[in-house]
Amino acid sequence: MVRLCGGGCQGYFLFTLKVDRVPKLVHFTRLGSNAPVSQVRCATAVATAGSAACLAKGVTLLRVLSGIQPTGSLHLGNYLGMMRPMISYMDRSELFVFVVNFHALTSVTDSEKLSRGTLEAAADFLALGLDPDRCVFWVQSDVPEVVELAWILTCITPMGLLERCHSYKDKIAKGISPNHGLFAYPVLMAADILLYQSNLVPVGKDQKQHIEVTRDIAIKFNNTYGETFVIPEGEISDEIATIPGVDGQKMSKSYDNTIEIFLDEKTLRKKVMGIMTDSVPVDQPKNPETCNLFQIYRHFAPQDRVAEVRRLYLEGGAAYGTIKKELAAILWDYFRGPREKRETLMNDPEQIKQILRTGAEKARNIAKPTIELVRERVGIRY
Repeated sequence: MVRLCGGGCQGYFLFTLKVDRVPKLVHFTRLGSNAPVSQVRCATAVATAGSAACLAKGVTLLRVLSGIQPTGSLHLGNYLGMMRPMISYMDRSELFVFVVNFHALTSVTDSEKLSRGTLEAAADFLALGLDPDRCVFWVQSDVPEVVELAWILTCITPMGLLERCHSYKDKIAKGISPNHGLFAYPVLMAADILLYQSNLVPVGKDQKQHIEVTRDIAIKFNNTYGETFVIPEGEISDEIATIPGVDGQKMSKSYDNTIEIFLDEKTLRKKVMGIMTDSVPVDQPKNPETCNLFQIYRHFAPQDRVAEVRRLYLEGGAAYGTIKKELAAILWDYFRGPREKRETLMNDPEQIKQILRTGAEKARNIAKPTIELVRERVGIRY
């Protein structure tokens, strides 16, 4: 059922689709400036160039959002788990991508490192194919409304909901120093998602619970104050849910087991050659599904070659050293073009900053009607 949604801002209306009585945002469109406020009080959005073409053809689009932390060089896990899938959404969604520097404060206290990491993360996205004219691309801190929303959501979030979050417990178990920001991370993540009325949030398997927390918070807010937020869905690809690091754990900067995207050739080769493998002899069958090396290799090698190597694993004949050397060469060639583009971008940081400022302006235009509605709902508008 498609309906006109209530709530928010004069001059706009929002089509939603109700599935199992839960509102799913489809798209926004502009009403005439004289439209009565009783009909159009709702959150608003500015369509991106890619989505505008689809809307002109009558095609409805999901709003897809995800972010990445600027805490160190981006790695293959970031690329496969988030960056490549997100870039592919440009032609089939309203795509929102942002650098989550507020989240990074939970673990980074070096201001210069965070500042540089923010620019580098932006350059990485742009070099790998993100087109700022076909999406909304910004830095989290450039839209301060997200912090305001996070506090409001904190005030309705049960402690037990956060105490059950596995990610916090896992980080503490790994020796990461606990702080309130790390504990309350899921609430800020919920604010990131809900502020832009997002439909779909592609995440890694380890973040699935945080999407469930976001949904719980949104549903509680809607039940307490009236329908305000779209209830988002998480998207997890089973194929790339967890990318192994060189030690076999999930590839993560926290575990110091990453293979960075833009390494120099010598360092790249050294890291790939260090991928942990078992001691099964070359001529013996091996299980490719449990091999860290193969789980990275299969994402970058040509598919016919992947099939051939898989056969060698199953039948015997897979030599880890040979496959590692091949993988290092494949990765070096795979990222050759982006590596050159990134170098050009980093030589002109003002260009990156301007792209991010423009994106932040788009993002704030979309965030403001939502935060205005929230302020009215909770009673801090007087």
